[in-house]
Amino acid sequence: MAVIETPIADRVVAAPPPRRANWGQMIRWLLLFAGGIVMVAPLAYMLSASIKYPYELFDLNLIPKEPTFDNYREVLGDSRFARWFGNSILIATLVTISNLFFDSLVGYTLCKFRFPGRYIVFIAILSTLMIPTEMLVIPWYVMSSKFGWIDSYWGIMFPGMMTAFGTFLMKQFFETVPDDFLEAARIDGLNEFQIFWQVALPLVRPALAALAIFVFLGNWTAFIWPLIVTNSVDMYTLPVGLKSFAVEQSVDWEMVMTGAAVATLPTLIVFLIFQRFIIRGVVMAGLKG
Repeated sequence: MAVIETPIADRVVAAPPPRRANWGQMIRWLLLFAGGIVMVAPLAYMLSASIKYPYELFDLNLIPKEPTFDNYREVLGDSRFARWFGNSILIATLVTISNLFFDSLVGYTLCKFRFPGRYIVFIAILSTLMIPTEMLVIPWYVMSSKFGWIDSYWGIMFPGMMTAFGTFLMKQFFETVPDDFLEAARIDGLNEFQIFWQVALPLVRPALAALAIFVFLGNWTAFIWPLIVTNSVDMYTLPVGLKSFAVEQSVDWEMVMTGAAVATLPTLIVFLIFQRFIIRGVVMAGLKG
C-alpha cells in the first residue's frame, strides 16, 4: 500500500490571529484600581503615621525614615485606652447579638405568620428609617435621664438593640425559605420557636453574617450618642476616648493614628469571620439559580 506523504508546508498550522485589545475592560480595570488606591490610601497613611516620630508625621512618604513602635507601647500601656477598648468590644458585641436575635425573630414573624395588621406593623417599622438619628438624640436622652441610664452601658446600648434595617433585611431573606420545610417541621412535632431556631435560622446564615458585620461596625464606630450619654472617662467608648485623648495630649496626631490603627483590628477580625458565610450564600444562590 502506497503511503502518500503530505508536504511539510501543508502540515504547518496557521498561527491564531492576534487578540484585539479590549479597551473597555482595560478602562474598567483602571477605574477599579484607581478607586482601590483612593480607598486604601487613608488606611495606609494611618498605619504609616502610627510608626513615625512627630517631626516626620506630615511627610508624604509612606515608609518612615526612622520607624518606631514607641507609639504602640505608649498607647497600649495606657490603662484608659484598655478600658475604652473593652467598653467598645462589650457594647458592640452585645448589641450585635441582640440585633441578630430580635431582628431575625421579628422578621420571621412578619414573614411566616398571617395575622391582622402585620403589613401595618411592617410599614411602621420601615417608616422609622426615614427619621434622622439627630432627631432621636433628645428623646433618647430624656428617656435615659428618667430611667437612670445616663453614664451606663445600658444607656449607650438601648437605642441600637433592635433596628428597622435588620428587621427588613431578615424578613426579605426569610421570604426565600420554603414553607414546606416549616410544615414538615410542624409535622415532626417541633414548636414554633424550635422551627424558627433549628430550621429557618440556619437557612439564612448569609443574612445573619451581613447583619452582624453592619451592626458591629456601626456600634464600634459610633460617636455622637456615646459622647452625649457618658460623663465619666471610664465609660467612654473607643471613638470618644480617642477624641478626648487627642485633646489631653495637645493633639499628638501620631498617638491618635496609633489608637485608630489598633481600633481597626476588631473590625477586620469580624469581617474575616463572617465573610465566608456571605460568600457561601452567594455561591449557593448561584447554584440554585
